Amino acid sequence: MLDVALDAFCCTAKQASGNPSSMHWSGRAARRALDDARDTVAHALNTESGSLIFTAGGTEANNMAIYGSLMRAKQGNVVVSAIEHPSVLETIEHWCKHFGHDLNVIRPDRQGLMDAKKFCAALNEKTVFASLMWANNESGVIQPVHEIVKVCRQREIPCLIDGVQALGKIATDVKALDADFVSFSAHKIGGAKGVGVLVVRRGSALEPWLLGGGQERGRRSGTENVPGVVAFAAALGVMDYASCAHVRDDFEQYLKSLMPDVTVHGDKAERVANTSMFTVPGMDGETLLMQLDLAGFAVASGSACSSGKREPSHVLRAMGVDDRAARSSLRVSFGLEHSQEDAHALVDELVRIRALLRKMAGR
Repeated sequence: MLDVALDAFCCTAKQASGNPSSMHWSGRAARRALDDARDTVAHALNTESGSLIFTAGGTEANNMAIYGSLMRAKQGNVVVSAIEHPSVLETIEHWCKHFGHDLNVIRPDRQGLMDAKKFCAALNEKTVFASLMWANNESGVIQPVHEIVKVCRQREIPCLIDGVQALGKIATDVKALDADFVSFSAHKIGGAKGVGVLVVRRGSALEPWLLGGGQERGRRSGTENVPGVVAFAAALGVMDYASCAHVRDDFEQYLKSLMPDVTVHGDKAERVANTSMFTVPGMDGETLLMQLDLAGFAVASGSACSSGKREPSHVLRAMGVDDRAARSSLRVSFGLEHSQEDAHALVDELVRIRALLRKMAGR
């Protein structure tokens, strides 16, 4: 969490501790803080303040869009990419089964890039919802969301764009995108965990998600997390991940120079600047992860939201990577605090661990 966001969080928690729905002076102070933060977030995303629904994170924002749209839809089919975050894929699978919709899952190419023409070819007069992420959370590959949203708008198909991994890494002009729903999460840019936002385009139909007090214009009841939202607003625009590109690229170059058999996934496609996912042949990804953890390195083997699972990455599977190679993969995310020396130290430790594990295995 960024210092500026933490300071904003603590200051708001102390000075605007009232319920923003209350009419007394403490509630009015909280309402002013919430409204000001809403305006700041809307301006940063280039959208209207009234289009924002604050949530408990990107997962809830995605669930809200999917349920709120499918609840109103006539029976039909849903088109989604095979590389979506579990909060999209699993939720769509659940609600398609619940509401009786057919599901059409579109696979990307071997670089993890969705073919816009292929995706749009699956859209038809019976399609009631479509979803594609802006940037993949495992490979970092940036997806052709503008082309797909354009077709969805022409055909009046509600469309969700998961922008969680895009925020702070590429331009996220919501007005220019013109999707029905776009989701974001605060902690990806140094805000507080447990805060997200769903941007709903004016005129897009959405059933209420949580019922009760009627907050967020009746679309998501529950007392708003005012300190978290203010911290979200404070964090916007502070971090620029573009500066991570040279560290990530140098890391991959050094890695392949010492381990020529390593495969970097999505390196031929346009990616966000801080993400690298690669396969170390013959090695178990979970074992490498644990060994790196003991050495002080925090990496992942797939989505951070599902790293506790033993299943191989569904993203790599969708890209045509076999299960054995997928189980031998790691995902590294670089931050602004990381240097070339840090990247080289990680590679050196990987080389050491691999040699040690091979020696123990008698190879």
